[in-house]
Amino acid sequence: MTAEMVPTGALGGLSPGLILIIGALAVPFLKEQARGPYLLLLPVLAFFQLMSLDHGLMGVVSVFDIELVTLRVDRLSFIFGTIFLIATLLSMIYQYHVKGWMEHTAGMIYAGSAVGAVFSGDLVSLFLFWEGTAIASVFLIWATRTPEAMAAGQRYLIVQVGSGVLLLAGTMVHYGQTGSLAFDSFDVETTAGLLIFLSFGIKCAFPLMHNWLQDAYPQATVTGTVMLSAFTTKLAVYALARGFAGTEILVPIGAVMTAFPIFYAVIENDLRRVLAYSLNNQLGFMVVGIGIGTELAVSGAAAHAFCHILYKALLFMSMGAVLLRTGTVKGSELGGLYRTMPWTATFCAIGAASISAFPLFSGFVSKSLIISAAMKEGYFVTWLVLLFASAGVFHHSGIKIPFFAFFAHDSGMRPKEAPTNMLIAMAIAATLCIGIGVFPGPLYAILPYDVSYHAYSLEHVITQLQLLIFSALAFTVLMRTGLYPPELRSTNLDSDWIWRKGGGWVLGRLEAAWRGASAALQQGAIRGVQRFVANLYKAHGPESALARTRPSGYMALWMTLLLGVFMLFAFI
Repeated sequence: MTAEMVPTGALGGLSPGLILIIGALAVPFLKEQARGPYLLLLPVLAFFQLMSLDHGLMGVVSVFDIELVTLRVDRLSFIFGTIFLIATLLSMIYQYHVKGWMEHTAGMIYAGSAVGAVFSGDLVSLFLFWEGTAIASVFLIWATRTPEAMAAGQRYLIVQVGSGVLLLAGTMVHYGQTGSLAFDSFDVETTAGLLIFLSFGIKCAFPLMHNWLQDAYPQATVTGTVMLSAFTTKLAVYALARGFAGTEILVPIGAVMTAFPIFYAVIENDLRRVLAYSLNNQLGFMVVGIGIGTELAVSGAAAHAFCHILYKALLFMSMGAVLLRTGTVKGSELGGLYRTMPWTATFCAIGAASISAFPLFSGFVSKSLIISAAMKEGYFVTWLVLLFASAGVFHHSGIKIPFFAFFAHDSGMRPKEAPTNMLIAMAIAATLCIGIGVFPGPLYAILPYDVSYHAYSLEHVITQLQLLIFSALAFTVLMRTGLYPPELRSTNLDSDWIWRKGGGWVLGRLEAAWRGASAALQQGAIRGVQRFVANLYKAHGPESALARTRPSGYMALWMTLLLGVFMLFAFI
């Protein structure tokens, strides 16, 4: 693999992700008043570096006669790199008020690793950045410093590192079979392809692999959850689009991902956990688009990832502000907050409209690309599932989140409005959500493929409005009749119950077996030592044959014999 273009960036062939990572290393040594402006400068500098780069392979280095491509810029990596840097800037604004350096440093390294992975042109570079996202992001969970967060962070780290181990194994097998480390398309039917596919699937929260997301994200800090929502899973979406576009199995996997979280989100009381399930739902749309594999579908997946990062971050920002001011995001404990947090409520409503794909909001112009591609390619059942999932996401994220947090009833809480820096970050994200929805042209211009698509066709607008109206009507009827599941203090069991209980049972049996084997080995070792000591005592103890006294005549005789033997050998 050789470079096709000479880099023209101001910093040569340096990856924008490395600018964030290297820059983050200086954060602990900065004074507190200088830390905020410095953190805002880093993503801006990285963005200008990206804008100055030509498309092509750059940053080619040789390690042990193996060529690594640390910087590959094309249309697919460009759109993901762009939104990752925008999300980094928004996150830094949102957490501007945070004291201390650990969360800032971990967040910037996390974002830089995600950006670096997007621009990696080989599997080794991808693996290094892949693991970088896992190790750095866990500190955003541990920074909460609660026992629950520490335990959730440990589980999260095990899953994420496990994903990296599979990626490394797949890389080694692929290199052994092909002699190539290029990060391009793979065949899922090969051993290497399957290992890499599973690695990407874990990070993308495929069904039965998804529970780390609901387990860890709600335990992160107020600001950490915003960053987590932007990078980990969307990096996996990018990796799938790069390596497995058109892989048929992704279509049913994505369809399941869009549908099953709806039922959990409806009964969930923790509103940040509701958003985590909603994240699963939206990822499913992207996975379906990648599985269909046409230019329209893959472009739709990239566009939806771009928009999703913005409106999901906006929703997590609004819930983070509520958590910061009230100390809870339990739907059963909130309500009526619009009175004293009107701006946060407004921004939350904009995020809800965007994720629900209301016309004139960002989700409308991105989700429709995938749904249209499914219908165009004849995936009728998948198309129906996507319509159901679209109605469902409006139900639990478009209505439930703002309704129970700000309007459902008067909880009696009168918290202050969110800090100014949080409001600025939410305002920018909300403006982008509306701007993309009203003027989708700039977004469509940077899609991986040139597609001709008009989101605001009469048919599409009417269909989407009908879907939203009937979903709102269903919510209203259920609320009025008392059939809607009430917000209760409860713990919902997901599929993680299987491996938590099953894994606990297996570990319990292994522990019991180990204790038995350890006791047996210990007893055997003790008996062996006792036998050795007894034999030693028998041979050298005061009553042994070696300890008995002998007459001096015997000693003289033996010395004479030994001297004679010695003289004989000396003479010979």
